[in-house]
This record gives sequence, structure tokens and C-alpha cells, in this order.
Amino acid sequence: MRGWEIIALEVMPVHMPLLVKHDAQSSASYVANQFTGFTSRVLREEFPHLYFAASADAVSAVTVEKYIITQGARPWRKGDGS
Repeated sequence: MRGWEIIALEVMPVHMPLLVKHDAQSSASYVANQFTGFTSRVLREEFPHLYFAASADAVSAVTVEKYIITQGARPWRKGDGS
């Protein structure tokens, strides 16, 4: 899509982390908007607490990619402080 590259993607029960490499002319918010589209708008209306998009300026792309790839291996445990 538009020369953008999906670096990492993980489908989780309540979220879908996605790392996209895009050109400098496209803002992170524009890229997120293009991926979300109509379906996201409908879902956000019904489940507003489930939507979040952010830029990864403060950390390296390698760190974000590792985080996304290992999401499926992390057990969700209640009360363990994580």
C-alpha cells in the first residue's frame, strides 16, 4: 500500500499491534487512519476503550518489532503486576 511495508503484525484477542515502515511525508496518524478505515470507525463507536495508535519515535523499530512478535507468547496473568 503506497510503498509502505508491514514489518510486524500480531493478531491478539483484544488488539492488533502493527509496525509499519512508511515514507517521511506520511504522518503516523495518517498511516494509522489508512489502515483502520470504516471497520475501525464502527468498532471504535461500540468499543471506544479498545482503540489506541501511537508513533514509535522514542524507541527503535527493532524494539517495537520484537515487542509485537513476542505478544503471542506472553500469558495474560492477573495480579502479577505486569
